[in-house]
Amino acid sequence: MSRSSSSATITLPGDPPGGRRAMAVWAVGVSVYFVAVIFRTSLGVAGLDAADRFHVNASALSTFSILQLLVYAGMQIPVGLLVDRLGTRKVLTIGVVLFTAGQLGFAFSPSYGTALASRALLGCGDAMTFISVLRLGTRWFPARRGPLVAQLAGLVGMAGNLVSTLVIARLLHGVGWTAAFAGSALAGVVVLVLMLLFLKDHPEGHEPEPVPHQGAAYVRRQIAASWREPGTRLGLWVHFTTQFPAMVFLLLWGLPFLVQAQGLSRATAGELLTLVVLSNMLIGLVYGQVVARHHTARLPLALGTVGATALMWAVTLAWPGEHAPMWLLVALCTVLGACGPASMIGFDFARPANPPERQGTASGITNMGGFVASMTTLFLIGVLLDATGDDYTVAFSAVFVLQALGVGQILRLRGRVARRERERLVASRVETVHVPA
Repeated sequence: MSRSSSSATITLPGDPPGGRRAMAVWAVGVSVYFVAVIFRTSLGVAGLDAADRFHVNASALSTFSILQLLVYAGMQIPVGLLVDRLGTRKVLTIGVVLFTAGQLGFAFSPSYGTALASRALLGCGDAMTFISVLRLGTRWFPARRGPLVAQLAGLVGMAGNLVSTLVIARLLHGVGWTAAFAGSALAGVVVLVLMLLFLKDHPEGHEPEPVPHQGAAYVRRQIAASWREPGTRLGLWVHFTTQFPAMVFLLLWGLPFLVQAQGLSRATAGELLTLVVLSNMLIGLVYGQVVARHHTARLPLALGTVGATALMWAVTLAWPGEHAPMWLLVALCTVLGACGPASMIGFDFARPANPPERQGTASGITNMGGFVASMTTLFLIGVLLDATGDDYTVAFSAVFVLQALGVGQILRLRGRVARRERERLVASRVETVHVPA
């Protein structure tokens, strides 16, 4: 048996080499995702301002984020198919143009309706970024680097969230709504230029096999083949169950919860939102290293994160005093920081379950999970707040319902996925024995 077959991670003869050039190209691609996250999360620090600007209640305010995520989630499978067929560069170019136009339109929107249309356009462009960046990583780095590269992409995205909480918030209250959002839109122009100048889909000598155009039949086969893999479905449910608590908190409801329900100042609430982002970045590095070295740690990390998140929300919402103490809110925000890195583990189930020509489609299916859960929770919280007169304890209890649903599906699929992965590992070892030296 060859030396490479002794490891659970098989390096295939056609693996990309990685290296400095790969890092440079990948950095250009991930910078697009960085800007997309800034635009996506900019509403999170402007929720109360948006309610005043457009004279809307909690349900209408949540519609901004729900529509944005609805478009995002609905685009995931089409975007995955586009990435598989057209490549990263073309899809990212379309994405940058759309999300920059959406952010600029939001800056100048004179009414609630036009603002909604702008957020939908932004969501459409945003939907094209992350799957493209994942595909870029698989084209430029060896397979054994996949978990770490994916976590690093998520970390860069959280850095974009950090920019929203620190920079956009200050601009908003310094120069005003229009100048803050229009000024931030310039970042989209910058990354578009960088991408057009420097981004390549793959290194020389690692061109993918051409995919013949087969119309609707090809699309159906790609989706069906990806969905038949238990790893794809488990990836979706891991993403569904882990991502949404932090996404909902950062995207819209965290600031109102901390200010209105917990009596904090906007400045202090902003610092706690920043803590979520910083915790995410630190934990992302740890999770990426752990999963890359210990493949069996994926499910314990994901389920452990769900359990810790549920526990912290339960303690916070059930606290007997009028407001939860600061140490508890700090603990809650620190634990919420693990949600993003845990959601990336979903891709580590879907990636090995699908061949290269289906990676975009499988990633799109997986990525739908967390955003469907986030969209559903955003809607439920807004409706429950209006129905209960802003009772955040009742409204945020929606988190537990979706977590229970997701955990049930994860437990149902885990055995099937483990068996399929063992079968693939045995097959890969047999193939490696016959690869010429």
